[in-house]
Amino acid sequence: MVNFTILAGGYTSFVASYLFNSDTSSLSLLNQSPTGANPSWIALHPTNKSILYAVNENPDGGLQSFLIGKDGVLSSPLDTISSQGDSPAFTTPLSTGQVAVMNYGSGNGIIVPTEESNPLAFQSDYSLISFDAPVSHPHMALEVGKEVFVPDLGADKIWRLVEDGAPGKFKVHGQIDQPKGSGPRHIVMRHDTVFTVHELSSTLTQQRIPPAPNGTASIAANFSILPPGLPAGAAMAGGEILLTEPSARFPEPFLYVSNRNTGVQDPRGDAIAIFRVEPKLELVDFVYSGLDQIRGMQFGGPEKEFLIAGGVAGEAGVIVLQRTEGGKNLTLLTRNLELPTRTSFVWLE
Repeated sequence: MVNFTILAGGYTSFVASYLFNSDTSSLSLLNQSPTGANPSWIALHPTNKSILYAVNENPDGGLQSFLIGKDGVLSSPLDTISSQGDSPAFTTPLSTGQVAVMNYGSGNGIIVPTEESNPLAFQSDYSLISFDAPVSHPHMALEVGKEVFVPDLGADKIWRLVEDGAPGKFKVHGQIDQPKGSGPRHIVMRHDTVFTVHELSSTLTQQRIPPAPNGTASIAANFSILPPGLPAGAAMAGGEILLTEPSARFPEPFLYVSNRNTGVQDPRGDAIAIFRVEPKLELVDFVYSGLDQIRGMQFGGPEKEFLIAGGVAGEAGVIVLQRTEGGKNLTLLTRNLELPTRTSFVWLE
């Protein structure tokens, strides 16, 4: 028997933990740990897997830190700071001991240093990062080398940030323009290429990473992620993008991209589009989840064999799928309905 504990954030006042048994293909709710309001996005410390960070996605946004105990039970919040903005929808720790938080509603963000001897404690010496655009909705942050890339759904840009003299002080030193009106939401990087899921156009694009700070690169590929056979009144919006690299059992790299239906629901639920990456970007298939508005999903287990996902709306709960056919397909293993919605996940391995 192989058991995996998985934490799940949501628009509640707790982080849930689940137990997934890969032998019996069962998913059980273990507990609910109290947090601040709306811990919609959660992230593990990169080296200390007993530390969790969570946003509070509220008009007066926040960032909290927790210790993770047995069965995924969280401590009470060990530190809480303001995100300095409205509706932080994403957080991620950096390799430098800093934690990035992006405020979707107010179009700004912070990258907060933590104490060198205590990553649970946030320092107070940091500056607000503003994005120079008429409309700005930064939706994630991705550390690549000495830069932090921030896709901005409102500005149709991927901002390039660098540290400006000291931890906690960051500046925008460049940008990668995106198709007008596309709404870049989340990104992944592979070698010298950025793959972007665009919320407003429901597309996946491939683009070479141009030289910093303001080099340009054309879009090399642009695919719709709209599944066939949508009902009248469906309103699709690109959600999450995940990359899996080759391994012994899964010899090809693949992209998995979710699309959220905010309109008339498809009886099949939201689709996850699967793309082959090599030798060129190519749509392989759509897998239907039965979920309503997949915001977060995450791979876990040996060779990233399993995928957990949940919807923001509805009552379809949380599902676990298994990669099959070398990664070209996903098969539903189990569904847990004890909580109707979840928005982000981390695997504790």
